Amino acid sequence: MLQRRDLLKLTAGGLAAGACGLTAQSELAPAQTQTPSDAPPFTFANVVDLARTFAKRPFQPASADLPAPFDNLAYDQYVAIRARPDAVIWTGDNLGFAIEPLHRGFIFSAPMQIYLLEGGAPRQLTYSRSQFDFGALQVPQDLPNLGFSGFRVLQPREGGGFADAAIFQGASFFRALARGQTLGATARALTIRTGDPRGEEFPAFKAVWIEKPTPASNTLVIYALLDSESVSGAYRFTLRPGEATIIDTEATLIPRVAIDHFGLGAMSAAYLFGPIDRRRTDDVRPAVCEVNGLQMLTGRDEWIWRPVANRETLQVSSFIDDNPKGFGFLMRDRDFNSYQDDDQKWETRPSLWIEPIGDWGAGSVQLVEIPSESEVNSNMVAYWRPSQPLVQESAFAYRQFWCWQPPAKPASASVSLSRGGRGAGGAKRRRFIVAFSGDLFADPQRTVGLKPILSTTPGSISISRMYLYPNRKLCRVVFDVDPGSETYSEIRLLLDVGGKPVSETWLYRWTA
Repeated sequence: MLQRRDLLKLTAGGLAAGACGLTAQSELAPAQTQTPSDAPPFTFANVVDLARTFAKRPFQPASADLPAPFDNLAYDQYVAIRARPDAVIWTGDNLGFAIEPLHRGFIFSAPMQIYLLEGGAPRQLTYSRSQFDFGALQVPQDLPNLGFSGFRVLQPREGGGFADAAIFQGASFFRALARGQTLGATARALTIRTGDPRGEEFPAFKAVWIEKPTPASNTLVIYALLDSESVSGAYRFTLRPGEATIIDTEATLIPRVAIDHFGLGAMSAAYLFGPIDRRRTDDVRPAVCEVNGLQMLTGRDEWIWRPVANRETLQVSSFIDDNPKGFGFLMRDRDFNSYQDDDQKWETRPSLWIEPIGDWGAGSVQLVEIPSESEVNSNMVAYWRPSQPLVQESAFAYRQFWCWQPPAKPASASVSLSRGGRGAGGAKRRRFIVAFSGDLFADPQRTVGLKPILSTTPGSISISRMYLYPNRKLCRVVFDVDPGSETYSEIRLLLDVGGKPVSETWLYRWTA
C-alpha cells in the first residue's frame, strides 16, 4: 500500500491509430476498437517519431479535472483505493512481473494512457469502475472513463503473492527498490529549471507502452512519451529486478525552445535531520532521512562524498565536471540504531546510483537542498546539468542502480560518519567529526605519514585532531571551523600519505 512517506514526489481496450496507439494531436486520441493486422511491430522508433510530431505543435496540457468525489480526496481516502486482484495484469502468466493500474485522485490527478505490447501490437488499458475497491468511499455507479494516474510494477514474493518492484506515477516521477527494501528515493525522467528563480517546469509522461515479458527474461521494457511546454521526449526503460534493481534509461529529447537549464539522471529524497545538523527539531529519533549524502565519481576518477542537510534557506551547490562516471544519493548508514524508527525503517531505503552511458561532456552535478519541516517532503534534489543548452534533438542514456550498495566504490577509505555540533571558544564555531573506514587503517605500514588535508573558505580551522583505530579499521578527524563574520563555509577534507590521497574527498557547506 502507498504510504504517506511515498508521496511527492484494466481491461484491454483498442488501438488509437497505427502501430503507436496514439495520434499526433494536441491531446492523445481516444482508443479505437481494433489493431490493424498488417501493422508493423511496435518499436522505440515509434515513440521517437511521435515525440518529434508533438514537438512541432504547441503544447497542450492534459486535463486534470475529475468528478466528485475524486476531485477532493484526502490522503487516507486515496490510499484506500486499490485495484481488485482481477484487474492486475499478468498475475497468472508466470512472467515474473505483474502490472497494477493506479487510480487518479489526491495529488495524482493528471491522466496517463497505458498500453500493453503483446505480440508487437499495443492495446490500451481502459478504465472501469469494477476494477477498483474504493474502501469506504461512496462512488457513483455510472462513472465515466477516468483513465489512470500511473502504474505499479510487481514481482513475485517468496512465499506467494506480489511485492513492489517499481512505481511510475506523477509527472515524470518513478521509483524502484531492491529485494528487501522499502520505497524511498524518487527518480525523475527530466528536470527543467529546478531551484531556478524563473520557476520550475514539470514534464510529464502522457502515455506508456509496457512490453509483455517472456517467462525467462527477468526483464521488463517500458516505453514512455514525455511532454511539456519546452520539450517532448521518448524514453525506453529496461528494468531488471534483483539484489539490486537495474533500470537502463534511454532518452531522445526534442526541444520546442532552447532550454538552458535541464537535468539528467535526476533524483529526489527526504531529509529532515541527521547527525550533522540536529538544530531544527526536537525528536526522539537520532535521524530522519531517506539518504545520508551525495556521492560522485568524477571524470578525473576522484571520489567525492557530500553529506546533505536540511537548511534554513534554499541552497544550490554545483560540482563542475567533464564526462562524470557516476553520482547518486546513498543511504550509507544501515544501522537501525541510527534511526530508531520501527514504522518508517529508514535504514531499508534504497541508494540510487547513476552511471552515464557514453560521454555527457561538460557540466555539473547539481545539489539542491530545500528547507523542510516535514519528513514526507522530498527536499533533496540532485541531477546532472549539461553546460550546453538543449537546442536540438539529443539522445542520452544511463544506468540506474536501486541498491543496498552501489556496484562501484572507492578503492581507498570511505566516509562512514559525519557529525556536526557546537564548537569550542566561540558562539559561531562549529565542530565536525568525520570518520573514514578502510582496510589500510589496519596496516601500520600503510599509515606511516597519514595526515588530514583540511581547508575551509571562508573562515579558518581553529582545532584539528586525528585519531587512528587499527582494530576498527577506522580513522576519525575532529576539527572546529570558525567562520568569523561569514554565514557559510565551504569545507574540504581528505586523508593523505606521502602526498597521495588515500580517501575519498569529504565536502560540506556549513550555513548559519
